[in-house]
Amino acid sequence: MIRSVRFSRSLAVLTLVCLGGIAICDEIPALGSKAPEIELVAISNGGKKDTVRISDYKDKKNVVLAFYPKAMTKGCTIECNALSKVNEKFAKLDTVVFGISTDDETSQDKFIAKESLQIPLLADPDKKITTKLGALSPRGFANRYTYVIDKKGNIAKVYTKVAPATHAEEVLTYIEKELSK
Repeated sequence: MIRSVRFSRSLAVLTLVCLGGIAICDEIPALGSKAPEIELVAISNGGKKDTVRISDYKDKKNVVLAFYPKAMTKGCTIECNALSKVNEKFAKLDTVVFGISTDDETSQDKFIAKESLQIPLLADPDKKITTKLGALSPRGFANRYTYVIDKKGNIAKVYTKVAPATHAEEVLTYIEKELSK
């Protein structure tokens, strides 16, 4: 009986988080499918804020969306610093990198300033994009997933197992081999 109560309680929590009133948790988009339209505020080093639309990069650049659970936590700091260190290499491959979490703009701005991050961070506090891409965890934070969107605007690669310290190089290698031809 205890097991079924725990399962029911977990299922209820998952249902409440995913349904969030009306919205339903989406699945991770299939490889090769068109990336959903994303429009969020990007915060860059120096406090600069711009509205970013993924469709603006179509036919111009590959896009990396690196979801992380919470700004200024250990794994997220390691991952965002690693992406920052190789950001110029991504740029040479016509690729723009964004970190993204469910934190608000103020938290993202503080994170960038504290760590001197060289990648812009997207704020998704209402969790719409995180949900749309199937990256929302049952706890209400983003899962540590990374999406690579090619220049055609399609989902080229999805990483659901991310090691914060080595992931930046892993994604860079993928783009070098698969998308820089």
